[in-house]
Amino acid sequence: MVIRYAMTGVGVMLLLLLLWKMAGYIKWNMMGEKAGTAWNELGEVCLEQIWKERYPLSGTDIENGEQAPWYVLMVRSIYPSFQYKGGGRKTEAGSQSDPAYEKYLYEQKISQEYQYLFLYGGEDTSLEPSQQPDTMVVTPPAGEMQEDPVQNVPGKIYLKEQLADYDYMIKNFYSIHSSTTAGRDLMNADTFLDRNFKLTTGADQPQILIYHTHSQETFVDFGPDKPDANVIGMGNYLTSLLQQKGYNVIHDTSVYDLRDGKLDRNKAYTYALDGITRILQENPSVEVVLDLHRDGVREGVHLVSDVNGKPTANIMFFNGLSQTPTGEIEYLKNPYREDNLAFSFQMQLKAAAYYPGYTRKIYLKGLRYNMHLRPASALVEVGAQTNTYQEALNAMEPLAEVLDMVLQGK
Repeated sequence: MVIRYAMTGVGVMLLLLLLWKMAGYIKWNMMGEKAGTAWNELGEVCLEQIWKERYPLSGTDIENGEQAPWYVLMVRSIYPSFQYKGGGRKTEAGSQSDPAYEKYLYEQKISQEYQYLFLYGGEDTSLEPSQQPDTMVVTPPAGEMQEDPVQNVPGKIYLKEQLADYDYMIKNFYSIHSSTTAGRDLMNADTFLDRNFKLTTGADQPQILIYHTHSQETFVDFGPDKPDANVIGMGNYLTSLLQQKGYNVIHDTSVYDLRDGKLDRNKAYTYALDGITRILQENPSVEVVLDLHRDGVREGVHLVSDVNGKPTANIMFFNGLSQTPTGEIEYLKNPYREDNLAFSFQMQLKAAAYYPGYTRKIYLKGLRYNMHLRPASALVEVGAQTNTYQEALNAMEPLAEVLDMVLQGK
């Protein structure tokens, strides 16, 4: 009943705006050209907003798949910004398709087909229940031997037999967003463990690239007294830790989520792709690409654990699968998808063994997130907006250790 009343209200608003618009065709000349233009633009803006929020699919109701109401269809027939959504358009010559309009149609098709991928604030998780960090240390069942026993490991060593069980692996290691699916054909622990990420490039050339798609992400104590309490400052610390271990690291501190002084995260991945592609072209020796973020969660949630006696922000490895529940996204191909999954899986195993409670489950989502440029690519969420900068810095120490183990093949 509430939904019906809401729909009726939206219908009335649209009807009034339409009458407003039609009245302009008759009377605006009396008020002057500028007044008429301003009035028409106001109507366009209002209708555009209502259309985007309530009817993102032209001609249909996305909640139940039914035909859109008559007043929505009327909008399509009257307003220039909507009247061509249903079909092609000719140029003035009448013989060729308008290339700009064909591009517009393609972009509309993509945004309509995959619109639900963009309704969740990028890669922020808002901390779903399954994303709570697992602080339990589970030992193998009595009588079962570890294939490669490790002495003095504080966490858990998983058996290959356990990891070979698809259901067990998914339950213990992954949180899968509704925008994607991870089937048995893709999620194979043996395949992931067989991947070799030992570096082939010496430290005389760049080996690792660290960057930040969302450079403006900050921590709770960011301010005039702590201007570095953001992901770039965190990346500086990880860079120094890896350099101390002998790695040759490039830290890209470019700003990809600001345009003309305004925050624009909708296109940040596009801007970042341009930037890091250029860096990799100039430095083809780079084998590892890390995109450092911090998550966005509900206020009051504090992602922190005690690691080596320090309050440490929990981290989360994040993989984009380039596929929805209906299949792969053709325009977001990732030839290194299994390698990306293997890379995060191996780091997750090392963290579980040596730093129990440090990591959250690996998060899988439907888009690509620029992880298609190198096999050893990872997106890492470090804590959230409720963590302190020091907790984030502390999280870089075990991350450097885990990364070193995988790259050394230990």
